[in-house]
Amino acid sequence: MADLKFHILQPNDHKLMELIATWYASEWNIPVSKTIERLKAITIDSSQLQVIILLNDVPISTGGLYNHVGLLDKEPRFKMYKNWLALVYTTPAMRHQGYGALICNCIQEYSKRLDIQAIYLFTDTAEKLYQRLGWYPLENLTLGERKIVVMKREL
Repeated sequence: MADLKFHILQPNDHKLMELIATWYASEWNIPVSKTIERLKAITIDSSQLQVIILLNDVPISTGGLYNHVGLLDKEPRFKMYKNWLALVYTTPAMRHQGYGALICNCIQEYSKRLDIQAIYLFTDTAEKLYQRLGWYPLENLTLGERKIVVMKREL
């Protein structure tokens, strides 16, 4: 039987930080050093988190609850929204098996424990997934060639 664990990233999880950074670099071209810096900061801030799913002790999926996402640098008007679900990633071999939804649900439950009333996200690839999980669109916009939807989830 498969052993599924959710692990909240801790300050001393250097190997997991490096793994997540390589995932993000390959998927979204985010520089490894930038991700590692972000993860180090998040692990010492109780209002943010990075969670990773381990299947039989093998990391397969991750995502985070962040105070700041890249969209805010390009569209400052969204700074009025706090608590962003972001950078949900599942290894290619494990996609389409529900692990992304499990990460999202874990982050939502964590957010509820922090008494957060609503969380936000933006996506250009997974709007239907998030709608199935109870998110609704706030606004559609175009950034370069990307068609993005900003979404909200009441908790």
